[in-house]
Amino acid sequence: MRTLFKNIKELIQVREEKITFLSGAAMSILPTIKNAFLIVENETISDFGKMENCPKENFDKTIDVTGKMVLPSWCDSHTHLVFAGNRESEFVDRIKGISYQEIANNGGGILNSAKKLQATSEDELYNQSKVRLEEIIHLGTGAVEIKSGYGLTKDAELKMLRVIKKLKENYPIEIKATFLGAHAVPSEFKYNKSGYLQMLIDDILPTIKKENLADFIDIFCETGYFSVDDTNKILKAGKEVGLVGKIHVNQFNSIGGIQVGVENKVLSVDHLEEMREEDFEALKNTKIMPVALPSCSYFLGIPYTPARKIIDEGLPLALATDYNPGSTPSGNMNFVVSSACIKMKMTPEEAINAATINGAYAMNLQDKVGSITKGKLANLIVTKEINSYHFIPYSFGNHCIEKVFLKGKEIKK
Repeated sequence: MRTLFKNIKELIQVREEKITFLSGAAMSILPTIKNAFLIVENETISDFGKMENCPKENFDKTIDVTGKMVLPSWCDSHTHLVFAGNRESEFVDRIKGISYQEIANNGGGILNSAKKLQATSEDELYNQSKVRLEEIIHLGTGAVEIKSGYGLTKDAELKMLRVIKKLKENYPIEIKATFLGAHAVPSEFKYNKSGYLQMLIDDILPTIKKENLADFIDIFCETGYFSVDDTNKILKAGKEVGLVGKIHVNQFNSIGGIQVGVENKVLSVDHLEEMREEDFEALKNTKIMPVALPSCSYFLGIPYTPARKIIDEGLPLALATDYNPGSTPSGNMNFVVSSACIKMKMTPEEAINAATINGAYAMNLQDKVGSITKGKLANLIVTKEINSYHFIPYSFGNHCIEKVFLKGKEIKK
């Protein structure tokens, strides 16, 4: 099956050579081709260029996108998309002045979600989660990482990971799974955190390895949750069973989590709302991807990740949604890109790079998605008729997407 996209107003994020990620000043460069064509063969991009050089041969399908733009689909490297129910009552509590931490201390937050998930069957959890997955696909996401962490028991954590695996089997979107058992300490282990961590290591990790249920391991390194020593322990245990490390870190406090992440050569450090000078320095000359989650800052009213300083220090940056029921009940990467520009002072070029190629790297998917490159999957966004790609973040309350293609096939609503 060969498909031609012709008369593309502008083909965005064109990379002739495969790249791993972009850092510093390079993030401001977004290569494009105006008045372009793109050829998809089976599931992958096979050719592209200016319309004047478009092949004259016959194609199985020709799509005329006059006035419209084409770019690689969004790569969302941090979500908790598999969850049960919602936490809208906590949303109202926060409006009334109760803090996120106070809600958590009173049995809300992650523990609230865990209680609901434990009582939800695997089939029902799958049915709830697939609705969210279909929603983000139509919003332009073509690769997504999904974490466990709302189970907090052996059975419930494995249930979450099996649902993620089933989603991966049934949908054409690229999905990566992360084991986040160390998301919070469950009530029954309130005075035995070390025992809980040991349970994760001894009782759950062997099953994850046996059933191939996860790609990554993650931990919430934060005051009141898990310490730097806890983080070091869980990352090392994950590495022993082949899981690459990630960390929830510096969301409310900077306590040395970035440094232990560097020591363990994690793939990404996510949140980073609170950063010290030594945190920036620790990340330099590493291959670790900082990940900002502006929707979370918007929803909780907490500081935004200092994206401008991260980039100006010569570091890379990815953008993700943090889609979850407590702090970011939205998987809309279009809003994330807009928020990055509006609230974090990233340029549209930087934000698009952060939400595509750098997001792909944060999932170890940079060789498959994230740019218009020959041989990569044809996971594409076709915009509506817009003046320029700057309109994508400018139009923050709406998305500019007309069609979405995954592996070369249009995803119908």
